[in-house]
Amino acid sequence: MNAEAIVTVLCGVAIAVGVVGTIIPVLPGSILIGLSLLAWAIWGGAGTTGWVVFGIGAACVLAGMASSTVLTGRKLKQHSIPNRSVLAGIVLGIVGMFVLPVVGLFVGFAVGLLVSELLRTKDVKKALVSSGAALKATGLGMLAEFGLACLAASTWVVGVWVAAVAG
Repeated sequence: MNAEAIVTVLCGVAIAVGVVGTIIPVLPGSILIGLSLLAWAIWGGAGTTGWVVFGIGAACVLAGMASSTVLTGRKLKQHSIPNRSVLAGIVLGIVGMFVLPVVGLFVGFAVGLLVSELLRTKDVKKALVSSGAALKATGLGMLAEFGLACLAASTWVVGVWVAAVAG
């Protein structure tokens, strides 16, 4: 196996980890995809194809990161959910990751968000509604980023195929 094939395989693994990382926040996500596409463009031996794939993939990655941020932020503002509630969710999510392997991150985030909203609103019903809205907003943002990460990964797969055929 030559060096270009090794780079291609390693980049493929890193891109797969990056796609999963858009859903499981413990793993690196979109940034890993972008860096892998750049590495493949530089050292993958695909020439112009590598740079075209990098450009298209990087645009998808940036669009995914931006859409995730914008969609989540907009929904949180619509429901007047303060940043401290999200921060409490993140902190308890990190704690939950160690207490309950696999699902602890998600459970901890939801519990932290609910507790913070309950302390803020002093009303269980309002806290449940605002926490649910925050969870939906976070999920929508993750879904948008995941979809665009998959598009970037698909672009790389097509690029590998084109480079192999032209090769």
